[in-house]
Amino acid sequence: MSDHRFWRLLGKRTFTAIVALAIVVTFTPLKLTCSATSDYQWANVSIGGGSYVTGVYLHPLERNLAYIKTDIGGFYRWNSKDCRWIALTDKFRLQQSNYYGGEALALDPNNPNIVYIAAGKYTGNWAGLGTIFKSNDRGQTWTKLKIDLPMGGNETQRWLGERLAINPFNSNVIFFGSRLNGLWKSSDGGKTWGKVSSFPKKAEANIGIAGIIFNKKVSGLVYANAYGDGIYKSTDAGVTWSKIPKSPSKVNRMALANDEVLYVTHTSGVSKYANRNWRNITPTNAKTKFNAISVDPNNPNHLLIVYDQHTSLKNDPRIFQSNNGGATWQHKKHTLKPQVPWWPKWYFASATSAIEFDPKTPGRVWLTDWFGTWQTDNINAQSSVWSNHEKGHEGVVSFALASPPNGSQLLSGAADVDGFNHSNGLDVYPSTQFGGENSLRFQDTYGLAYSESNPSQMVRVGGTRWNNTYTGATSADGGLTWKKFSLFPQKTIPLRVAMSATNSKLFVVIIKEGQPIRTSNGGSSWSKVSGLPNGPKSSWYWGQPLVADKLNGNTFYYYSGGKLYRSNNGGASFRIVNSSLFSESWSMLKTAPGVNGEVWLSLNSHGLYRSTNGGVNFAQITKVKKAYLFALGKPQTGSKIPALYLYGEIVGMGEGIFRSLDRGRTWINIGFLDQPIGNEPNVMEASWQQFGLVFIGTNGRGIYYGTP
Repeated sequence: MSDHRFWRLLGKRTFTAIVALAIVVTFTPLKLTCSATSDYQWANVSIGGGSYVTGVYLHPLERNLAYIKTDIGGFYRWNSKDCRWIALTDKFRLQQSNYYGGEALALDPNNPNIVYIAAGKYTGNWAGLGTIFKSNDRGQTWTKLKIDLPMGGNETQRWLGERLAINPFNSNVIFFGSRLNGLWKSSDGGKTWGKVSSFPKKAEANIGIAGIIFNKKVSGLVYANAYGDGIYKSTDAGVTWSKIPKSPSKVNRMALANDEVLYVTHTSGVSKYANRNWRNITPTNAKTKFNAISVDPNNPNHLLIVYDQHTSLKNDPRIFQSNNGGATWQHKKHTLKPQVPWWPKWYFASATSAIEFDPKTPGRVWLTDWFGTWQTDNINAQSSVWSNHEKGHEGVVSFALASPPNGSQLLSGAADVDGFNHSNGLDVYPSTQFGGENSLRFQDTYGLAYSESNPSQMVRVGGTRWNNTYTGATSADGGLTWKKFSLFPQKTIPLRVAMSATNSKLFVVIIKEGQPIRTSNGGSSWSKVSGLPNGPKSSWYWGQPLVADKLNGNTFYYYSGGKLYRSNNGGASFRIVNSSLFSESWSMLKTAPGVNGEVWLSLNSHGLYRSTNGGVNFAQITKVKKAYLFALGKPQTGSKIPALYLYGEIVGMGEGIFRSLDRGRTWINIGFLDQPIGNEPNVMEASWQQFGLVFIGTNGRGIYYGTP
């Protein structure tokens, strides 16, 4: 499996991070938090992982004290009593969404209460700088430290480790290896930081110093992995450094045994360093390279290594074990006991980042990979039984949501894991992905739609990036089963879809960098739409510019570049009906059911607008200062006015999540300050079955739902 997720950052929506000089965030449990003004409750829709867990950390002094970091979904602590992960960084707001990137994590080996995180998704100037936070209470609250550097938790080689390290002989001494700015050191527990000028500037650009490890028996001895150059050693706690002769140049991970032997995985294999000599210990029957490595703290000759993230071996064992310091290796057989039913077997150890022996529970081993976290309680068994622990860890990236007036409350289109029909309910894992493991499974589902007059008729579009195949599928049973399009244009990436309100075989699709297309026979043949501009330049696109009228089956609407386009002939052609709108790339277009020509348009910082004549004229909702996301949902009892939901800013009320029952004249705050849903929310929908139920999909923290 290749690293598809890295490429998604190239087209991701950009933002400017607002970095405060000091930020303290307080942990609040994820489940059932409520607003003082509206009594709303918010929780994650249960999906189960689905994002890259790039490290697992186990405290050497306390049993069951474990943490994980993720590439785009923040940091978590393990609650062994409830067997669930507790999200530790959910208080970061939209302006701080760069901090949801897990660049590094380090535990104070002498104090179980102290933990540090290096937070930052991207190194680009548009993302803002990353930083390091410190917690004295296991991540319940965080204090921002005075170090701001470009960090890339979702960038190349993010599966390497570990960039943060604490001196076991003096917990005040901390090192951080950055991607672009060299090695940094604090001598006062993170209060102040300085660049280590004595460290050579030879690491590969954009990866930098990818790992630091202290010797726990020899005071002052520390190793640093300058990726692309080699391993450096210091014997004076980082004052001076020297390169270890003949060390591998591109090291993935390092592990130090209790007998002081250093083991490393690298792009050419596996090596050990002992008595000032390197020895190649790569398994002779290995079919690919290795990344994750761990040494048993109770037996320095007991090693585990795992294939790196490039493996595509779906059925072969991924884990190798040695009981003699790497002299010989055995494939480690495994049995899976999954707790997330939709995970296919090949997910196990796919793109493994970390494997770690539990220092307090002999035989227990933790493993993190592209989709979540696994644990076995007996690595020494002939066939180790592994379970995936995902309760509390929700990391899916959402492209599309649909909440039809009957059938399932929610359907979701996602990146990397296809999408789901949440027919089991919002608090139960889905049984399967949309397409299961057959040819109907997409890597990404970019768009979802249903026919207003018959909501069981649905369509979804998407495809698979790694082999560049794209298509779509229709459903006649509310998304429970799907039938692939019999034909779809080659080299065409479909991004959004709208289905006619009265003819389920008629739908319009906008495509990447091309003229939108339409079908009138359910996908058997296609023709270009006339009158519209070319589609977006990236598949990592979050706007919703296309929508069908919910009453007239021949009417569709499209927004682009300050213009509102309308089709009255089933999407065959469009014409401009309004050219006086603000131009905004971050826009959403929606229609109201049962009303001819009622169109709603959000334009981010330019506000929210409503038209009652098919887009010819729009009236601005005056109290809305910023409309980042919005949704329409079922009216309250006794009313015909749709409930209106907003993720944005209301004049006099500030930023947050709001609801209006009178088309925007008055608002209540339904959000919660300690849970702002700040990880780049990108899609919002509301239920047409249950009044008050609203959904927000994010860019790495799954999908949230709120209920009054």
